[in-house]
Amino acid sequence: MTARPIPLFVVIAGPAGSGKSTLCERLVGAGLDFSRVITTTTRTPRPGETDGVHYHFLSPAEFDARLARDEFLEWAWVHGDRRYGTLAASVLEPLERGESLVANVDVQGVASMRAACARFPLLARSLVTVFINVSRDQLQRRIRERGTDDEAEIARRMATAEKELLEASKFEFRIDSGTREEDFAALLQIIERARRPDR
Repeated sequence: MTARPIPLFVVIAGPAGSGKSTLCERLVGAGLDFSRVITTTTRTPRPGETDGVHYHFLSPAEFDARLARDEFLEWAWVHGDRRYGTLAASVLEPLERGESLVANVDVQGVASMRAACARFPLLARSLVTVFINVSRDQLQRRIRERGTDDEAEIARRMATAEKELLEASKFEFRIDSGTREEDFAALLQIIERARRPDR
């Protein structure tokens, strides 16, 4: 009997506008048995976003209460006044059932995930980190095309992006962003490599 492969936890990071969410959605819909981890945030929902589907939207007080109960695998401040995090149960329980997962996590969060690997051997075996590398011009164009941010927010996101791009070398895999199709094909190749025993 063939041993069941170790499930993967693919964590995709990159600057705002790099296409992280799109890649997560495509992977979940590709029939490869990946489920998306729903992360948690204190920011308000954007138009069209639904609590429990796109994120778990928590008030700062609710976030604090869960932190006090040590329920997060990772969490971080993002853009100065917002917090994002991943509940430990949202990752560890599916991995224990043998389910593969994908998540969109900021670079600070990925650093915390790596640190958490020391406490959770299954996380250490399953974690696959992927950074989406995007040029400054590409990023600015993509953020503007979304039409959801004003000029001050765009400037703040671009400043954050400059810092995030410096973290790319710490990731196990990188994708130099091109078209959506090229990025997804690159992600599938990464998953194939990550499943090899000699990775």
